[in-house]
Amino acid sequence: MKAFILAAGAGTRLRPLTYECPKPMIPLLNKPVIEHTINNLKKHNINSVVMNLHTLPKMITDYFGGGQNFGIDINYSHEEVLLGTAGGLKKCKKYFDKETFVVMSGDGLTDVDLTSAVAFHKKKKSLATMVLKSIETKFAYGITITDRFNRITNFIEKPTWGSIFSDTVNTGIYIFEPEIFKYIPDGFYDFGKDLWPKLLKLKKPVFAYIMNGYWTDIGNIEEYKKGAQDALFGKLSVKITGKKIKNTECFADTNCKIDKTVKFIGKSLIGKNCIIGKNVVIDNGTIIGDNVKIQDDVVVKDSIIWNNISVGKNARLYSGIIGTNVPGKLSVYNGLLFNIK
Repeated sequence: MKAFILAAGAGTRLRPLTYECPKPMIPLLNKPVIEHTINNLKKHNINSVVMNLHTLPKMITDYFGGGQNFGIDINYSHEEVLLGTAGGLKKCKKYFDKETFVVMSGDGLTDVDLTSAVAFHKKKKSLATMVLKSIETKFAYGITITDRFNRITNFIEKPTWGSIFSDTVNTGIYIFEPEIFKYIPDGFYDFGKDLWPKLLKLKKPVFAYIMNGYWTDIGNIEEYKKGAQDALFGKLSVKITGKKIKNTECFADTNCKIDKTVKFIGKSLIGKNCIIGKNVVIDNGTIIGDNVKIQDDVVVKDSIIWNNISVGKNARLYSGIIGTNVPGKLSVYNGLLFNIK
């Protein structure tokens, strides 16, 4: 099987973090979030993908190349003008016109059981299957209602209070048969606003698979931070790179220099080639990227520091995010930050 990964978005809700970093390359446990998507695809024997690109595409192609270093075949579809979610897929029709295929979101974090989802899709003889997740907050996502056979009967892309009638939301994970291309015109076309309403109007066999695993959309700052820390605390199946520091709950990757006076509280992660100075406190929920230098007497709690950042003496960072190459060299979310170089 093959998969199409939506990776063309600008990530405006993640600014300023995405001014110089495309949304799929946002680091999560010190790997691009889209790499976690690729790892889950491989886990379910999907070994060939196409990514559509638009915003800062070279950062993605330079990192992944043809996929040889990641054990997967990667192709790219460059969109000079955005074509929408379904329009971007239609441009890649030649890759997907022979067998069942999967569509994933480049900014979704999930350990969805794709093997089970595809089996459901085939058992139902579905043209299009939407993977749903039951969550409490509904307004940011399309909501879906199904009958007792899990056939989709209604879908609202941008719900309001008056239209809330379901606790399941669209995850942006789809399974399609090649016949789907008959219903997608050339040019700009959207899955939620255009394709799914059309399929329902034509009474095509479209079904919903309710997933039991983890899913979140990291499309904004709050969800990004929550997703990263959920991964750190083991709420989804994601491998943490590094070894646990003795007598702590902190994982550290290779070639780090950590002073013996550093105090660790709770669970945290330190990337490669980091230098942590004297009397530093690394408190619960902290994720530190590669090549980070933290000088003496710093306190970092419940925060994310990206790669290649230097933190000066006596800095305090609480519930913050420091991004690489964002305007002003740093971004702070709901926190205090002093003396950052």
